[in-house]
This record gives sequence, structure tokens and C-alpha cells, in this order.
Amino acid sequence: QMHLKESGGGSVQSGDSLTLSCTTSGTTDKYTLAWFRVPPGKKREGIADREGVAALRHDGLTKYADSVKGRFTISRDNIKDTLYLQMSGLQPEDTALYYCAEDPAWRAYCPLNPQAYIYWGQGTQVNVSA
Repeated sequence: QMHLKESGGGSVQSGDSLTLSCTTSGTTDKYTLAWFRVPPGKKREGIADREGVAALRHDGLTKYADSVKGRFTISRDNIKDTLYLQMSGLQPEDTALYYCAEDPAWRAYCPLNPQAYIYWGQGTQVNVSA
């Protein structure tokens, strides 16, 4: 049974950096892990409003949303079974509830579509003030 748990959220100012962590257990060896976010005013229930931020396939392939390219980095410590999202140059529009997710099946690409992911954490809140 897959279990994901995010941590590291908080309140920062514009231009600051923050690193989110997601501990994973039960990960398969052909996983794709990803970070999603739900901005204020969007629905947190269900997955329809979850925006793909970054994805990491088991072999190191990554994909980023255009809005975070060059500012965010996704990585995983395989020994610690922990997924990270290093965020720099944070802006108020990055304010959101951030989720990590896993697709345990092998994929030929790194999807940023929430429908591709089966397992989800509970989320960690990031607030960026101007």
C-alpha cells in the first residue's frame, strides 16, 4: 500500500526559497512521482483543479510546468525514500496547497496530468507574500 506524506510548507516572502519533502513508502521500481498544487480559490476536493508542477520518472527523466522552469527542481533520495521540490524565487502566484503523487506504472513520459496519478498525499501549504 502506497503512502505519501508531504512536509516543509510555510509562509515566506517573495524571492525566498523553500524545499518541500514527500516521504514515500511502498514505491514500485517503475514509478513516476510528481508535485501538484491547488491555488487559492480552486477546489481542493478531487483532482480536477490540481496543477502539475514537476514530475520525476524512476530513471531520472523530469518535466516541469512552464511557470516554474528554472526556479523549481524535483529530485528524490532513493535511500531515504523521499521526494523533494526545491523552490527558489518564489512569487505570490506560487501560493498554493502542494501535493505529491505517484503513478506506480511505467510510463514513456512524465505526465503532469493529475488523472495519471493514483496515490496522493494530504498536501502542505505554501504561502508567498509580496
